[in-house]
This record gives sequence, C-alpha cells and structure tokens, in this order.
Amino acid sequence: MPEWLVYTLVSILVCVLVVAAIVLRHRRVAVDEDTSETPDVLEYMVMMVGVVYAIVLGLAIAGVWEARGAAEDTVQREAQALYEIDQRLDVYPAAFHTQVQQHINDYARHAVGTEWPAMEKDAPVDGTGAALLRRIRSDIAHHTPSDELQAQAYQPLLDQVAAADDARHQRLDSAGTTLPGAVWFGLVAGAVITLGLLYTLQIRRSTRELMLATAFSSLVVFLLFLVWSFDAPFGHSGTDSAQPLSELLTTAV
Repeated sequence: MPEWLVYTLVSILVCVLVVAAIVLRHRRVAVDEDTSETPDVLEYMVMMVGVVYAIVLGLAIAGVWEARGAAEDTVQREAQALYEIDQRLDVYPAAFHTQVQQHINDYARHAVGTEWPAMEKDAPVDGTGAALLRRIRSDIAHHTPSDELQAQAYQPLLDQVAAADDARHQRLDSAGTTLPGAVWFGLVAGAVITLGLLYTLQIRRSTRELMLATAFSSLVVFLLFLVWSFDAPFGHSGTDSAQPLSELLTTAV
C-alpha cells in the first residue's frame, strides 16, 4: 500500500473519531454544565502535556531524519566507489575492463533487485552480494599490471573495492527500523493522551472548534506518519533509495 494512501486513511479515521467523540460528549453533557469556561488547572495540564509531547516528537523526527541521511550517504559512497572502479579501468585492456564492468553491473543489479526488498522487509540478506564483490576484487588483484599507468591504478582500484565493501556492510547494518518498540509505544500513547485531552476540554459543537480539533488531530497524525516514513532508512516500499546504484546500470547501458 502506498505511503500517501496509508497517511490519508489514518488521518481521516483519526479526525472522524475525534469529531465523533466531541459531538457525543456534547450530546451527553449535563443541562446545567457551564461550557463557557475551562478550569485554569486543566488548561495548564493540557499545555504541559502538549509541550512535553512536542519535544519528544521533535527528537524522534530528528533521530529518524539523521538515520535516513546517513543511509543515503552510505549508498552514495558505495555507488561512487564502484563508479570510480569502472572509470579507473580505462588504463587496462578493453577486454578486462568489460569483464570487470559486467561484474560491477551484476553486483549493482543484485543489490537493487534482491537485497533492497529484503532490507525493506528487515529480512536476512544472503552472501551473494559479498561473493559478487569478492569476484570484482579477485579480478583486479589477479591481473598483473603491464605498464606504469596500470601499476599506478592498481592499488587505488583495490582501495575503492574496500570502500565499496565497507559501505555495503554499513548499508546492511542500517537496514530495518531506527526507533525501538518502546519509543514507538511512547509516541503512540502520547498521541492518544494528547488527542484525548480534547475530550476533557469544554468544547462546544461549533464549526470553528470542530475545525480546530480536526486540524490539530491531522497535525499529530502527520507528524507520526513522518516519523514512521523516515523510521525505515531505506523506505517502506520501492527502491527509490537505491537510485545511486541504479544509475550505475543506466550508465552501463
């Protein structure tokens, strides 16, 4: 299910529940209840809970945003290292260059087509990608340089393979959710409490107050959706985060 559809459905459901609860409360309110005033203590409690929850929610957004940025940098470093290998092989014979380039394409295709779906599902990744990367290292390590230019490019090529290998390990370690379950429990419970405070306020069933309650509920749902969307560093669906590696295949074509 697309992320935008998930957000739309959840937002509509929460807003309907909030408005329905306010309307039902208004219908069940006592005839002699004064709905024109709210106790000062209640207003203070609502303000404090809202401030504390806003701080926690802001820290969660900052954390998942930083993790998403680090994951994108890791993929970029991996793709850049493979691209440098391809470019530096120009000083080698064309047949050898084509061979290594094909192995790079095989690795990138496997990473995008097989490893990415597994990472999105937080499933274990097999050792095929590591084997394909070792094959690239073996190609370069077992090819004896025949002139000065090839000798100068030999060690930098091995360094780029090591950089790609290191980036790959970091990418796999970053797969899965960023926030632990306890934090998610706190975020959801805080949202329920924050929205539940709307019921304790003496809100009348006016159009303006219902619109404000709906807007506030939509904002809370949107922020939680933002955390959920960024909680997976490589996304919940699709391979958009694999674009740097996908561009290697496009360049090869």
